[in-house]
Amino acid sequence: MAQRLRFLLDTNVLIPLQDSLQVLEGNLANFVRLASVGGHQLMHHPANIADFVRDTNAERRQRNLQRIRQYPALIDPAPCPWNSIKTSPNDACDNELLYALQCDAVHALVTEDRGIHAKALSRGLAHRVYTIQTAEDWLKRLHETKQVHLPNIQDVPLHGLTPELGTAFFDSLRDGYPAIHGRDGFDEWFRRKAREDRHAWIYREESGALAAICIYQIQTDEVFNDSNELLPGPALKLCTFKVGESVRGRKIGELFLKAAFRFATKNTCNHIFITANTETQDFLIRVLLDFGFENRGTYRGDTVLVKVHPPIPPPSAGIAPTAYVKRFFPHYRSDPSVQKFLVPIQPRYHQTLFPDYTPIQPELFSATCNVGNAIKLAYLCHAPTKSIRAGDVLLFYRTCDERAVTSLGVVERFDVSTDGAQIASLVSRRTVYSLSEIEQLAQKPTKVILFWLIGHFSASVPYERLIRDAVVTGPIQSIRKVTDVSFSKVLAAAER
Repeated sequence: MAQRLRFLLDTNVLIPLQDSLQVLEGNLANFVRLASVGGHQLMHHPANIADFVRDTNAERRQRNLQRIRQYPALIDPAPCPWNSIKTSPNDACDNELLYALQCDAVHALVTEDRGIHAKALSRGLAHRVYTIQTAEDWLKRLHETKQVHLPNIQDVPLHGLTPELGTAFFDSLRDGYPAIHGRDGFDEWFRRKAREDRHAWIYREESGALAAICIYQIQTDEVFNDSNELLPGPALKLCTFKVGESVRGRKIGELFLKAAFRFATKNTCNHIFITANTETQDFLIRVLLDFGFENRGTYRGDTVLVKVHPPIPPPSAGIAPTAYVKRFFPHYRSDPSVQKFLVPIQPRYHQTLFPDYTPIQPELFSATCNVGNAIKLAYLCHAPTKSIRAGDVLLFYRTCDERAVTSLGVVERFDVSTDGAQIASLVSRRTVYSLSEIEQLAQKPTKVILFWLIGHFSASVPYERLIRDAVVTGPIQSIRKVTDVSFSKVLAAAER
């Protein structure tokens, strides 16, 4: 029997679901539809009842209390030990939901509450707490995998986009421009920057319509916040960052970040920074923090996020391997305390995991190649090894056709499971696995490797070279550990 997921819904999700007077937003309506298609369970917590009881609107309160019964309640959840008599009712409700998640009463919690997302992060539960949009994306990946595309992005001058300023795509950017300049201020700013030959990374829908944009610029010795702090040397500023609703879930934001990291490396930018509105860009802020950006104050009311991007690997003393790669990506630790593994992967799975890889590595913005979206990926297998740890280095070896080491990653998390739903939860944000594929794998203990893709080698290292350098002594049929000396030989061969 197929394993199905249990979603706990917060009050801010339940209210529009229950209120027939509200028109469901697209993401929420599709999430509910996909949950029904997949047979997944949408549930409420008894603490949600208390939330509705506190509603001062008597008519709405009665309506919500009646309609919540259409969603099954979580039966006898363990009382939350985090609450006390001093805990406010709202905080107590939030804690009850998170504690039910920690107790594995459900697979995931869906909420739009930024406070709950922050609490989840502090308690190590962030990977199981979703917004409506990310929950919808997860179910799309499980049940509509053919609709997930791996797009190209283009590097274009802004003056090539000025004819499209009147399209609806720019409306939200225009509305979000500082009120002191008015809505026309954005257009004036855009045209001024176009005259300066400012560039942007963009993604277009299949129809040709503009769907995502990231305007960027190198700035030197930039004062970046209201405290007049300065970023010494060249820094890459992401001036405008928008992914349209029609293409969300395709990891295009992560693709823009991949472009930014590569651009900053190529142009020796010491930092990457962006300003973001906490009210309208909360999801973007969480993504940036997950990729090592740090909150560095405010600028004209917006939050400033900065990522250190040193041109050479900084000293690693006292920094855990996973913290190091998050903070200094694409740099990673490879000292003797870090294990190295050779990971064989069949061509069809290699293509799924690394769609941006070709034997002759193309430019990121090639007009003819699809580039992979994600930096954070997942790999599932039945290898016998159980010794992989967070921070270990992975050398991916493409079997059968190329028979060569092609790519390098760093482990973020390693698990072993036979629970298809648990595996689906772990890999949901990472890559495209259908639920049926996961359930088939989960019939045996499945190794789940969550990792950061550092990149693909400019020159792959063929099997014959691995044999000649004594990296291996025979066929590569399963994950195997390699020595530091062998690892160094692989890197040297890849740089030939």
